[in-house]
Amino acid sequence: MAAQSWLYWALASAIFAAMTAIFAKLGLQGVDSDFATFIRTLVIIAALSAFLTYAKKWQPLGSLSAKNWLFLILSGLATGASWLAYFKALQMGDASQVAPIDKLSVVLVAVFAVVFLGERPNGQTWLGIALVAAGVLVLAVKR
Repeated sequence: MAAQSWLYWALASAIFAAMTAIFAKLGLQGVDSDFATFIRTLVIIAALSAFLTYAKKWQPLGSLSAKNWLFLILSGLATGASWLAYFKALQMGDASQVAPIDKLSVVLVAVFAVVFLGERPNGQTWLGIALVAAGVLVLAVKR
């Protein structure tokens, strides 16, 4: 059971991501998407600060290596850019089209994992990735 606990967290992530799109689409009406992203970020900082305090998970900043800092900063910048682009797309387009295109990240993660992390997905995994890509195209293309 513990070996598959990642699956429960991944499903929770998908559910919360879906809720994010719907709540954001409703909250973006009459608000600049970049400012809305800022508000969202403040809420995340407050919620995570409360969680870290409650769970006693704060760590000394000095415990992070230079490599940790570099890649966490790069990840933060990529996340910020992704959120800005996602909120702008949600403000301009239909959530039912924007969200599937955003999920092209699944395909890109697989490709980047091969290139940068040396991962070697098997044939079944590549088939699934190709099906995700095809599904994104089917969902995103407006008739």
